[in-house]
Amino acid sequence: MEKFQRTVFCGKVAEEHHNKEITLCGWVQKRRDHGGLIFIDLRDRSGIMQVVFDAKVYAETHQQAHALRSEYVISVTGKVVERTLETVNRDLPTGRWELVGAGLEIFNKAKVLPFALEEAENVDEELRLKYRYLDLRRAAMRDRMQMRHSILFAMRELLNREGFFEIETPILTKNTAEGAREYLVPSRTQKGSFYALPQSPQVYKQLLMAGGMERYFQIARCFRDEDLRADRQPEFTQLDLEMSFINEEDIMGVVERILERVFAVVGIAIKLPFKRITYDYAFGNYGSDKPDMRFDLPIHDASPIFAGTEIAFLKSVLTKGGKLGCLHVQQHAFSRSELEGWVNRAMQNGAKGLLWIRLSAEGKIEAPVAKFLPEDFVSRVRAVIPSFKEGDTLFIVAGGYQDAWTQLGRLRLQLGEALKLIDKSKNSLLWVTDFPMFEFNADTGRWAAMHHPFTSPQGDWESKPLGEVKARAYDVVFNGIELGGGSIRIHNPELQAKVFKVIDLNQAEMERHFGFLLEAQELGFPPHGGLAIGVDRLVMLLAGCSSIRDVMAFPKNQSGLDLMMQAPTPVDPKKLLDYGLKAMPVAKVSEGQEFK
Repeated sequence: MEKFQRTVFCGKVAEEHHNKEITLCGWVQKRRDHGGLIFIDLRDRSGIMQVVFDAKVYAETHQQAHALRSEYVISVTGKVVERTLETVNRDLPTGRWELVGAGLEIFNKAKVLPFALEEAENVDEELRLKYRYLDLRRAAMRDRMQMRHSILFAMRELLNREGFFEIETPILTKNTAEGAREYLVPSRTQKGSFYALPQSPQVYKQLLMAGGMERYFQIARCFRDEDLRADRQPEFTQLDLEMSFINEEDIMGVVERILERVFAVVGIAIKLPFKRITYDYAFGNYGSDKPDMRFDLPIHDASPIFAGTEIAFLKSVLTKGGKLGCLHVQQHAFSRSELEGWVNRAMQNGAKGLLWIRLSAEGKIEAPVAKFLPEDFVSRVRAVIPSFKEGDTLFIVAGGYQDAWTQLGRLRLQLGEALKLIDKSKNSLLWVTDFPMFEFNADTGRWAAMHHPFTSPQGDWESKPLGEVKARAYDVVFNGIELGGGSIRIHNPELQAKVFKVIDLNQAEMERHFGFLLEAQELGFPPHGGLAIGVDRLVMLLAGCSSIRDVMAFPKNQSGLDLMMQAPTPVDPKKLLDYGLKAMPVAKVSEGQEFK
């Protein structure tokens, strides 16, 4: 064995090593010099072990230890001894033991770090991203990376038992009209042509079904050139799976078993099967296709309450075919300033207005429009909301159904948080099914596939108005956040062509973008379907983090910049000529200038 080669991990020192000579390797976390005794906390990935250098026992090694400083990388050999009772550190798994340093090797010294690791949570995130390799040394980041590994390993184990093949699909692929903006990669050998980085392995996994693989999965890297936010990155990871000769219940069953196994990794037991609700039910009751069901604050259709009203702005909405939706908050004594605050918040959300009406403890109606309400208003409300009583408040939004319910859905979540209605000791996992097949884009004046254009419509869809056609699509939702979604795919070329036609892809465009898929559908394509789960978002939620950047090893910042590698960067114009490209002039970052 080489000198100073590690024999035990720092965090694994235990009773079995007592009075034995071992070698530890790692980073100096802390150093305490008491003259004849120098103590250090030595850290590696597994944890911390205290080392003591005693001048009376090993004078030469003690002298060497004077040079040690924070984050030096070292190796220490010595005997494990038991600490005295009063010095045991009960906060550490290894706190009963210490290593008496007999031999020391300093592999590498360290300058003063740009930030103290123990203060990292209070350090600007941009600085932590610039020195991400330092940030990763923290116990919190190590634990998140370990959790991520354990989750991915659990997924692989279960899918292997379920008979899935793990198959990689290409990163350099074809630019298509699939959905979000793509990243393009120029080809040197085919000048003027570009690869695209995959938004998902969607088409490839369908072609794997055409290839007879029947059960495929992949921990897939995906790329989308979109505006960023806390739960979105330019490149991300998803669990991608596809199955042949199945229906929706087969896929839901596999996914439920995956999530049951994943949640068990972090010590959470969940019940199977998950609750199932339709899209229409979810949106109609909660104003969202991913409702948080941990609290009971449904949306009510208040339109019947105001039938025949002479309140101008409400009458105008109803006359134009709009609706009035309301949230019924029970037994909360809002002050007048709080009520006005909720009006302002709703308008900040995008609502044109918010009307509040409350029934005082004395049974008196209070509202900005109180004098315009009929005498039988309370009985009208109770006909729609039987539980309405003294001390309750109604929040009402008027407008088109889609817009009004969306605003109420946002307000519902904000009220749930502010009024502490959400039972955060519970978890809600559910399926949302029967999504609309198409949605109309008013900006382009065209219908688009709500999920993606390879999703199969339900039943006799051609006899229905496009806005009423349902898709064989489903999302899995955790505490009001979408974990993933999928669908049963189209396997019939005639049906696929009809769907492309609805979303205004003509024959030439169909052939140019998806000719290979249409041809595959004519060469023996099995019925199939699948789903993808966002791994980063899932780990973020299970780790209790607020951003997926906290559970990714090397994320980009909110501007899509890699501050550590200083990417993206301009490319030498001569290099671009190899690709047949010429760059537009851009402002250069001079040497030594801060990268922004």
